[in-house]
Amino acid sequence: MFGSILICGYGTMTGAMVEGWLRAGIPPATFTVYHPRGKDVPEGMGMMTQWPSTPFGAVLLGVKPDALGVVAPHVRKVAGRDTAVLSVLGGVDLATLRAAFPAAGSVVRFMPNLACAINKSPNALIAEGLDGAGRDNVTALAAALGTAEWLEDEAQFDLVTALAGSGPGFAYRFIDALAKAGHRLGLDAGQAERLATAMVEGAAALAAGSDRSPGELARRVASPGGMTQRGLDVLDEGDALVRLLEKTLGATRDRGAELAEQAREKG
Repeated sequence: MFGSILICGYGTMTGAMVEGWLRAGIPPATFTVYHPRGKDVPEGMGMMTQWPSTPFGAVLLGVKPDALGVVAPHVRKVAGRDTAVLSVLGGVDLATLRAAFPAAGSVVRFMPNLACAINKSPNALIAEGLDGAGRDNVTALAAALGTAEWLEDEAQFDLVTALAGSGPGFAYRFIDALAKAGHRLGLDAGQAERLATAMVEGAAALAAGSDRSPGELARRVASPGGMTQRGLDVLDEGDALVRLLEKTLGATRDRGAELAEQAREKG
């Protein structure tokens, strides 16, 4: 792919990405981490506490969005015309990335979720400056973590991030809520959590492997007048669940726009 990848900012997300790439068989020597205080990294990976001066095939940015202006002058020294700058910075748009790295061959917004550690993440992608080979390389990197979903309209990126990137947080909250509801109605708390987690795992696997839509699967579970249908009636009343999630995704998307504005102001 890119031959050598510098990782700037080695936190929860970039660590999960590396874990997934290593599980997918990408050699650890491909990756070098920069961190001023040092970090434990998998065997075979590089670790630098001083900024490098030699070019890399790609640079993966995983710092906090408001730190972009701090790290950009250092990254520019290793991000030349043959370098792709990959960013997982929430809310930081292509124009801001290009302004920060004017000499880089390409800039890419790359948004996974934590399931990339087990190669199950949908990965949203949009880029500026990629040629065909570069796009193939980015697609291969994303596909190694799950799936690659290219967008053509950057205006949709924050919404896709809200759905696929932030979505696991909402799914975990739903599992937690199911377990708490079961506990409040009389189940042991630990048992309710185990049942809720196993149920969602199985339901998600079945939905992923089915030719039927999730809506159709829900209808197949429910018999007219039965137990499941009575519960679905509660969720569907007044389109309650969809309206709640529409509000949730909208708030998450809008926060992306706020972060983008903050990054522009500090950039």
